[in-house]
Amino acid sequence: MTHEQKLRDQFLRAEHSTEADAAPRIEVTEHDGNVRIDVADTAAVRPGPGPGVDGADGPGDAPRSD
Repeated sequence: MTHEQKLRDQFLRAEHSTEADAAPRIEVTEHDGNVRIDVADTAAVRPGPGPGVDGADGPGDAPRSD
């Protein structure tokens, strides 16, 4: 069993789990020895505050330094 198959099996083992639970949530790429990890566009849940929450709408909402 491959690593990906083992992960999928583990995600689907929980009670009431669905195929969506086993969907990839990150994308890993490597270029010139540098590894980049991004949250997949298809991820149902993303890190950080949700839309409409203070700090969620972009660089203009950066923390204040006062």
